[in-house]
Amino acid sequence: MAKTNPGRFFEDYRIGEVITHAVPRTVSGGERALYHALYPSRHALYSSDAFAQECGLDGAPIDDLAAFHVVFGKTVPDVSLNAVANLGYAEGRWLRPVWPGDTLRAESQVIGLKQNSNGKSGVVYVKTTGFNQDDDPVLEYIRWVMVRKGDLDAPAPDTLVPDLKPVVPADELVIPEGLDFSRYEFKLAGERHRLGDYAVGETIDHVDGVTIEEAEHMMATRLWQNTAKVHFDATNREDGKRLIYGGHVISMARALSFNGLANAQMIVGLNAGAHANPCFAGDTLRAWSEVLEVADTPAPGVGAIRLRLVATKGGIQDFALKGEDGKYLPHVLLDLDYWALMPT
Repeated sequence: MAKTNPGRFFEDYRIGEVITHAVPRTVSGGERALYHALYPSRHALYSSDAFAQECGLDGAPIDDLAAFHVVFGKTVPDVSLNAVANLGYAEGRWLRPVWPGDTLRAESQVIGLKQNSNGKSGVVYVKTTGFNQDDDPVLEYIRWVMVRKGDLDAPAPDTLVPDLKPVVPADELVIPEGLDFSRYEFKLAGERHRLGDYAVGETIDHVDGVTIEEAEHMMATRLWQNTAKVHFDATNREDGKRLIYGGHVISMARALSFNGLANAQMIVGLNAGAHANPCFAGDTLRAWSEVLEVADTPAPGVGAIRLRLVATKGGIQDFALKGEDGKYLPHVLLDLDYWALMPT
């Protein structure tokens, strides 16, 4: 009897099925140190216990995206081990901070299925929730993945594409308990810009670029225990290249956005996201943002800013996103729509 896990194929999923993912993971300050080593991440709330305490928290949480990657990594063996590509995200919310010492686990529910016209693959929609050791939910999100069929003759399931919210409403964002930006130290945070300094429609070139290295993306993918074959096995793709984990691109672009958005601190919502084109080692990643919306929150001195974060590869930014045909331009790697908390 075979004891190894070949992973699920498209025909193995059923609508409504709840998948409990292995293996729970206790996070520590080591995750923070490695996260900041892999990405040029400098947001003050995640870098300094003292800064976070002045903002009403017990200390600096683990970066929101680091928590996301840990939970995401749990889902890979059951959801995307045989994926062709991770296609998008929606309805993401961070529900409470993750602290060093917390143990995270994940569950996913299959909420949609659609076989592709070629009959060789299909799209699987799942809603994933990450929990801590007290079974408190820490984050939730929906993603959809293109997954290969193992048996090409397996009948196609009934198509169900979930109706997803285009944006998480600002009043549904969860503000961490005690968060207070009324004594926010702008000089220590790195920039003086507050929520009122940003205009809807404004675009920000984050200026810096980082060339993606094979060793760093492999370390990152292992850190998050992401076992998707396309990231590790060069024989898994016809071009013989290892695909860069999309979360690596997200974290790199978010870190680059510090230059211009240093005070966009905690990520609390993920409205939409698309990995527009594949990223490979040797690509030089740059980023720009567009301000989409601003909103008040009930927390003292805390506002919410909705941002479109775009990662590109290559040279000078031109803020171009799509061509006349409506398709993403070939140099666009990531189009991410998210909410962050910022002092007012």
